[in-house]
Amino acid sequence: MRMKKKIEVDFFSETKKWPRRLPKIKKITFNTLTKMSSYFKKNYFFSLNLVLSDKIKIKKLNKKFRNKYQDTDVLTFVSKNSNKELGKILYCDIFFSIDTIENFIKKNNLTLYDHFNHLLIHSILHINGYDHKDLKQFNKMKKEEINILKKLKIKNPYINYE
Repeated sequence: MRMKKKIEVDFFSETKKWPRRLPKIKKITFNTLTKMSSYFKKNYFFSLNLVLSDKIKIKKLNKKFRNKYQDTDVLTFVSKNSNKELGKILYCDIFFSIDTIENFIKKNNLTLYDHFNHLLIHSILHINGYDHKDLKQFNKMKKEEINILKKLKIKNPYINYE
C-alpha cells in the first residue's frame, strides 16, 4: 500500500496471533504515519515492512544481528539504496513480537493497540535518525514519543517507570 507517494507499507504476519488484529493494526499504522509525516526525511522514499512475528523469530534475529539471544518487543532494520526513478530509498523492516507485547501489556495494564502504536512510533523515530545510545539521546527520543502519543490521545507510557 502506498501512502502519499513517498511511503510504501506492507504487512506480514508470521504467527496465528496477529491476523485477527491486522485490520486495526493497519488503521493505527496509517494514522500514525500521517501524524508523523513531518519526521520523514523529505528527499527519501520509504519502503516499510511491518512483520508481525513472535518471540522465536525475534530471538533469532536479535542473535544474528545484535548478538543478544533474547526476546524483545520490536526490532528495526534499515538499509539505504538509490534508484534513478525514486531517488534515495530507505528499506525498513520492523519486527514486532506478539509474545513480548502481550507479556508487557499484562504487567503494565496497557492495551495491545496503544503499546503497538508506541512501538511503531519508536521504530519510525529510529528510521528517521533518532537513537537512545546515551541518556541525552534517550531523553530526546522519549520526549518525542510522548508528544506524538499525546497527539494520538494515548497516555504517557513512561509515567509508570519514572
